[in-house]
Amino acid sequence: MKHNLLFAGKNFIRMLLLLAAVSVATFALVSASPIDPLQANVGQAALGSMSEAQKEKLRSYWGVDEPPVKRYLNWAKDALRGDLGTSLLYRQPVTDVIAVKLSNSLFLMGMAWVISGLLGFCLGVLAGVFRGRTVDKLVKGYCLLIASTPAFWLALLLLLIFSVWLKLLPIGLSVPIGMEAAGVTFLDRVRHAILPAFTLSITGVSNIALHTREKMIDIMESDYVLFARARGEKTGSIVRRHALRNVLLPALTLQFASISEIIGGSVLVEQVFSYPGLGQAAVAAGTGSDVPLLMGITLITAAIVFFGNFIANLLYGVVDPRMRKGGRRT
Repeated sequence: MKHNLLFAGKNFIRMLLLLAAVSVATFALVSASPIDPLQANVGQAALGSMSEAQKEKLRSYWGVDEPPVKRYLNWAKDALRGDLGTSLLYRQPVTDVIAVKLSNSLFLMGMAWVISGLLGFCLGVLAGVFRGRTVDKLVKGYCLLIASTPAFWLALLLLLIFSVWLKLLPIGLSVPIGMEAAGVTFLDRVRHAILPAFTLSITGVSNIALHTREKMIDIMESDYVLFARARGEKTGSIVRRHALRNVLLPALTLQFASISEIIGGSVLVEQVFSYPGLGQAAVAAGTGSDVPLLMGITLITAAIVFFGNFIANLLYGVVDPRMRKGGRRT
């Protein structure tokens, strides 16, 4: 128990330090950006018609005239109190903007994460059990093809087929156009999220499927499985009673570690489908030099990724107890 708590505590502290490092790196990159926040948010024509006094007031309001180190320390001090600032694009508190965008993204990414995990696990089990046969070759070919396919290209292809040609699914957005928020049903949200989630699911299958396949092959060639075959057990019984329980936890561990891939892919997919999530807001904040919003989105997404890795590390400790004890053999 003591080793478990120590292992979890070390990983949690490491996660907090990584979040601090990400905030520093993000602020440094944004500060080095050649985009002028005044010009990006006010416009070249409006900025040219302003007096120097007006420009100075804007610089003071947005903190542009302060040294980068002071700006970061002020931001960090407010962030620790839960205040991430005010978005320059939306003219709202960053926490409010992120709350709306994050709910959309979590709905989309949650669907994709579950579907990709289940589909990848099932394909990996089938490929491992029927190693060298047609099913195995098809699964490997699919995984290698999808792993080398850009997410935005696949999103455009699915959009063209299911929305433009077949007209089965909406062409974009997260809710029907022109409908009030009170009239939007859960089924409307699901229908608009099907294509983006399906795109993310397809691209996220490869790693979990190939990893599960290798684990399944090792298990099917193990001594206890050979002994079970010698006793007359059929393949289906061996898979249910011996293989699945041994391959499920490693697959679940890898699935938690793949959250970063889902988040990274969602940025491109949300742009293609005009889905109003964190990814689309991050692109708008970057091009519009909305530093508070970009910092907030980066911090939140990094926290989600690090938390997924944190859970994966804990599960790794369950799979291999030597990890909890720093690699010492017992």
